[in-house]
This record gives sequence, C-alpha cells and structure tokens, in this order.
Amino acid sequence: MKILLVEDEPKLASFVKKGLEEQSCEVDVAFDGQIGRTMALSNNYDVIVMDVNLPVMNGYEVVKILRQEQNRTPILMLTAMGSMDDKLTGFESGADDYLVKPFEFRELMARLRALAKRGLETGTQANVIRLADLELDLNEKVARRGTKRIDLTAKEFGLLEFLMRNRGRVVSRIDIAEKVWDIHFDTGTNVIDVYVNFLRKKIDKDFPQKLIHTVIGMGYILKEE
Repeated sequence: MKILLVEDEPKLASFVKKGLEEQSCEVDVAFDGQIGRTMALSNNYDVIVMDVNLPVMNGYEVVKILRQEQNRTPILMLTAMGSMDDKLTGFESGADDYLVKPFEFRELMARLRALAKRGLETGTQANVIRLADLELDLNEKVARRGTKRIDLTAKEFGLLEFLMRNRGRVVSRIDIAEKVWDIHFDTGTNVIDVYVNFLRKKIDKDFPQKLIHTVIGMGYILKEE
C-alpha cells in the first residue's frame, strides 16, 4: 500500500510511519493540512490517514476539499477527538473510517487493508447488482435509485454492496464488521449503526419504498417491503 499520513505530532508520525513500513507499506508524511491537501491532489495513494487538529487547515477541511476535487481515495481519520459528534463530523466531511487515539496498531492495519482493498477492486465487464429500483455498478463504483445518482463514500459503497449481495438475508453487525471492515474483534464502537443510518438517508429517505430494515437484536436486512 502507498499511504499518505497527515499528522503534526512528530513522535506519533514517526511511530506510525515505521510500523507501516514494517508492514511493507510506502509512506509519505505531511505535517500540516495544507501540505497534506497538496500531496493528496498531486499523488496517487491507496489510503490517506488524516489527523483532525492540524496546523494551517484542519483535517475536516482537507477532506471536504479533496472530495470537492473529486479525489475518491479512501480516508481514515486518526484523532484523539472521539465523541460521536466528532465522528459524525468526520464522516459527513467525506471520511470513510474513524479511529480514535490511543489505538492498537493491528486495528489500524486491519482498517487500512480493508479500505485499500475496497478502493482497488475494479472490473472490466458489466457488473451491476439490483434490488427494486436500486442498482449498484461495481465497475463505476456508482449507486443509482431510479434516475437519481447517489454519491457514496468508499466505506458506504462497501457496506451497501455487502447488503445487496446478501439481499433478503439478515446480516449481523459481526458479519458486517468482518466482511466490510475486515475486523475480527470487538472494537467497542457503534460505527456500523452510524454507517447504516448514513445509507438510509441516502438510499431510503427520499423514496416511498424503504429497502434497509432493522431486525431488532439480530442485525439488518435489505429487501423490498
């Protein structure tokens, strides 16, 4: 993986860079938001790791600008700001995942691998999954409902793809964590529920027929009512 690390704490940046390089990753480091933005727009990366509290331009602002510039590189927010409001702000700015400091390095690697894998998956033949008037083009990485194009982050796309591949079947949060986040241990967060709510707003909110359903105590199911 080629990774851009945007982190202004030299010791932490050095620790993360060394750890990633030991996992055969190529790592570039930017120590403020403005430099991070420039590097992200000038180079091709598999994943961007972005701190929030950065000099010159904070991480939320950088992510928003990258998305406005049509940069779709998966972005992991790595920060000490761990409240739900902080996480929602990060996701709404266009980030794909959020990891709170202090963190276990193995969890960081698991999330980076999952993001990179999702970003690299491509195909050459028509590959579309459909349910009712919802369709997911796996080659173009585009979702449409009826005539409306729905913009999704890389992680939202991955979650929707998993739900659509398992349409008509209840999937648990553990299933989603393993298949979409590539995490095989309990992180103690409700990030999956947050992402399902994001999808509901984009996929179901403006349409009379709801497709994403909660099965209390069991998980979620994508089906026609």
